[in-house]
Amino acid sequence: MKKIVIIGGGVAGLAAGIYARICGMDAEIYEKNAIPGGECIGWRRKGFVIDNCIHWLTGTKKGTELNDVWKEVGALLDDTEYAPLNSFFTSWHGDKKATLWVDLDRTRRELTELSPEDKEEIDKFIDYVEYSKKCVMPAAKPLDMFGFMDYINYGKEMGEFVNVMKELGNLSLKEYSKRFKSPLIRKMLCDYLPGDYTAYSLLVSYATIADGNGSIPVGGSLELSLRMEKRFKDLGGRIFYNKPAQKLNIEKKKVVSMLLEDGTTVTGDVFICTADTVVLFKKLIDEKYMPKLYKKAYESSEEYRAISGFQVAFAADKKFNPGETVFIDIEPLKVGAGTFDRMYVKVYGYDDTFVNGDRQVIQTNIFQSDADYEWWKSLTKEEYNRAKEELAEAVRTRIETAFPETIGTMEYLDAWTPLTYERYCNAYHGSYMSFMTTPGSKTIRVKGYIKGIKNLCFAGQWSNQPGGLPVAVTNGKFAIQRMFSRKEFEERINDQRRAEGREAERDTYDSIAAVCGKRVS
Repeated sequence: MKKIVIIGGGVAGLAAGIYARICGMDAEIYEKNAIPGGECIGWRRKGFVIDNCIHWLTGTKKGTELNDVWKEVGALLDDTEYAPLNSFFTSWHGDKKATLWVDLDRTRRELTELSPEDKEEIDKFIDYVEYSKKCVMPAAKPLDMFGFMDYINYGKEMGEFVNVMKELGNLSLKEYSKRFKSPLIRKMLCDYLPGDYTAYSLLVSYATIADGNGSIPVGGSLELSLRMEKRFKDLGGRIFYNKPAQKLNIEKKKVVSMLLEDGTTVTGDVFICTADTVVLFKKLIDEKYMPKLYKKAYESSEEYRAISGFQVAFAADKKFNPGETVFIDIEPLKVGAGTFDRMYVKVYGYDDTFVNGDRQVIQTNIFQSDADYEWWKSLTKEEYNRAKEELAEAVRTRIETAFPETIGTMEYLDAWTPLTYERYCNAYHGSYMSFMTTPGSKTIRVKGYIKGIKNLCFAGQWSNQPGGLPVAVTNGKFAIQRMFSRKEFEERINDQRRAEGREAERDTYDSIAAVCGKRVS
C-alpha cells in the first residue's frame, strides 16, 4: 500500500488525507499545532467562542460539484444547519445606509431609491451579479484533467459571466466604483474587499450569497475542521499534532524522508505539502526548486500583494443588532503603516455557538497590507502588546461612537494581528488567503508539481488565487486525483460511497468545548 505523508492539517491537508484513504492509500498528516484546521479555526475566551475564518462558505448549495466535495470530506453533513442570514452586508455613510440583500430585486429597488441618478449603473450591477452566479469553480476534477468537451461545456455553463469578465476583468473595485455618483454606493463597493481587488471579485462573492451557495454552517470554522478530522480518522487515517516539519531530505530527485523539529524522521512514498509555498520553498527544500512564477510573486509585492488583518473581538449585549455585518465611518485610525476611516462590525448572534447567556460575540477586522505587516514585525514584544491594547481600545471607542447603545456594555475578549497568522500558520506576511487578485497581474494557477523532485507536490490555497476554503479543499482533493486515471479515481470514490451507504445519517460531531480553549493569538 502506497504511503502518503501530508505536511499540514488544515483544510487542504485533511482533504488530501481523506481522498488518499478513500483511494486505498495509507495516509499520515503532520500538523504543527495542537488542533486541526489551520486558518479555519476558532477559540474560546472568557466563556465565548471566537471564529477566525468563515464569513460564508462557498459550496453550500446542494447539487453543485463543490457541495459534493464538502460532503465527501465530512465538512458538511446531511443534517448540517445554516445560519438564517438574509443579507451580505450593510454600508453606512453619514446618515444613510445601503444593504446588499440576498434578494437581488430588493437590492435593486433600495439602491435605486437611494440614488435615482445611478439607476442605469445599478441595473447593470444587479445584472452582473446575476450573471456571476454562473462563475462556479470546477470541483469534480482540475482543469488540467479536462478534455475538449469538458472545456466546451464549462464555457457554456459560464454563460453571460464571460462578458462580465471581459468588461470588468481589468478594473479594480476602486475604479469600478467611480461609475456611480452616490458617495455611499462608492463606499459600499470598496468596503468588503480592498479597493485594489479586481471588480468582479465582489460581484462573484455577492452572487454566491444571492444564489444560496454561500451559507454559514452553524458551529463555525472549528467545528467544520473537526468534522473533517473525524472523517479522516474514521477512514483509518493518522494525524499527529505538535509536529512541525523542519526539512525534507532529497536524494536522487526523490524525497526519502522528512525531519521533524523534534528530531523524528518520517518516511513515505509520496509527500504532499499543504503549508504556505514560502514555507516549502524557503525552509523545507532548497529555494532553487521554486517555480519562476512564485519567485516573481515574492519579489514583486506591488503586483502580488498579501492581505491580512488586525482583528478585535468583544462580548456585547445580545439585543445589539445593527445587522449581521455593518461597515461604518470612523475617526481616522492608524493601524500598522496605514490610516483607515472605515471598518466593519460583525455581529455573531445568529449562531448560539457565539452566544453566552444574554451576551454575544462581535468582531471587527481592519485590512492589513505587506507594509502593515512590516510595521508589526518591527515592534519589540512590549511594543507589540501595547499596540494591540491601545488599538483594541481605539476600536471600542469608535464602535461606541457609531452605536451609543453599546457604551459601557462591551467586554474586550481578544485581538490578533498579521503576526498571529504568521506564528500560528506560518502564513506569508500574515496572509489568511493567497495573493490578492488585482487587475493586470498574472493569475497564479498551478498543478503543484515540483520540477526535479519526483514524489513531492504542494496543494492548498496558495496553488490558486485568490485562495480561501474552496481552493484549499479542492486542491487537497486534486493532489490525490492526479495520481489516478479519471476512470479509476471515480471507481474508488463510488466504491467508498456504496460501502458507506452515503444516504445514511452520519453521527454528529460535537467536541468543540474540548479543544477550542487553545490559545492562538
